[in-house]
Amino acid sequence: MRYPQGGGLTVERQQFREELRLKAAERFAQGEASSVIAKDLRVSVRSVQRWRQTWAEGGPRALRSQGPASLPRLSEKQFTQLEAELAKGPAAHGWEDQRWTLARIRTVIGRRFHLTYTIQGVRRLLARNGWSCQVPARRAMERDDDAVRVGQGGVALRGSLAAARGAWLAFEDEAGFSMTPPQARTWSQRGRTPVVRVRGRSRRRVSIAALTCYKPGHRSRLIYRPRRDDGPRDGRKSFSWRDYRDLLIAAHQQLGGPIVLVWDNLNVHKAADLRKFAEARDWLTIYYLPPYAPDLNPVEGIWSLLRRGWLSNVAFSTPEHLVQRIRRGLRHIQYRSDLIDGCLAETGLTIRPT
Repeated sequence: MRYPQGGGLTVERQQFREELRLKAAERFAQGEASSVIAKDLRVSVRSVQRWRQTWAEGGPRALRSQGPASLPRLSEKQFTQLEAELAKGPAAHGWEDQRWTLARIRTVIGRRFHLTYTIQGVRRLLARNGWSCQVPARRAMERDDDAVRVGQGGVALRGSLAAARGAWLAFEDEAGFSMTPPQARTWSQRGRTPVVRVRGRSRRRVSIAALTCYKPGHRSRLIYRPRRDDGPRDGRKSFSWRDYRDLLIAAHQQLGGPIVLVWDNLNVHKAADLRKFAEARDWLTIYYLPPYAPDLNPVEGIWSLLRRGWLSNVAFSTPEHLVQRIRRGLRHIQYRSDLIDGCLAETGLTIRPT
C-alpha cells in the first residue's frame, strides 16, 4: 500500500497524498467504483470511501491538504543529525544490545538536542519521517561487506557472461530438514497457546541439494536431489563430492546446455576430485560466492518457501511422510517459475542478455 508509507506529515508526503486524492476525485466524477480506484492508486478501499464522502460534501477543494496540525520540534536538519546518531548503533551510545527502542531514542534526542519528548511524540516523529518498528535480519560478524559488494558485482557479471555464452546461470545450496517441523503463526483463542504435536525422539533428517537455473528467454528451473539420513553411508551423512557430481550431470542433461555454476565455499565444493571433474567438462564453469553471503544465493529463498509453507506446523508421522511433503513443495515450486524468479529478485541480482 502506497498511501500509509513514510508517515505522511512531511511536505513532500503531503503533496504526494494530495495528488492521490485529487486523482481519485477525477475518477469519482466519472462514476468509477471505489475498489477499482483503490487498486489503481494502490491504497485501501476504506481510504477511497472516506475521500468519496468528503468529495461528495465539499467537492475537490475539500480533498486538498490542510497542512500539518503542528510544526515538528525537530527540524529536517536536526532529524538528519539524529539519523546519523542512530546509524552508529545503540552500542555507541552505551547500550549493550542492538535494539533501538522509543525510550532510548528519546534519551538520544535529549542528550543531542536538549529537547524533552514523550514516548508517543518520538513514535510520531519517527513515523513522520518514514521510520517503522521492524524485525532485524541476522548477519554473521565474520562477513566482509566490502567483499560481498564486490562479489555481488561479480555475480552480475557472470550472469551477463552466461547470457553471452548461451549458458544457464545456476545457483546451488543444500539444507537439512528434520521431523521436527518449523513453527508458523496460527490463530487461537486469547490466553491459550496453540500446541503442535511432534515426535520428540525422532532425529532422522533429510538433506536436499538444489539448483535454481536461469537463462534469458527461458523458463527458470529448479533441480534437486534428496538424501536421507538412514545411517552411515560412504562414511558420511551429508552430501559427498560424488553426489554433487551426479547432480550436475543430471542438470546438464535436463537443461541441454552449458552451465555457469555459483555456490558457496563449503569444503566439499572445493574437493580435489570435484575440481578435476569440473576442469574436464567444457560445459561447466564454477564460481564461488563471498564468505558468509547467503543473501546472494536464490536457493535460500526456496528453503524459506518450503519452511513457511509446506513444512510448517506439520506433525510428521514417518520419515517417508517428511520426504513426501518436501517433494510436494518442491514440485509445486518447479511448476511456478515466478517463485523461482522471485527468489533471484530477492537477492538484488539480475541477468541481462548481452
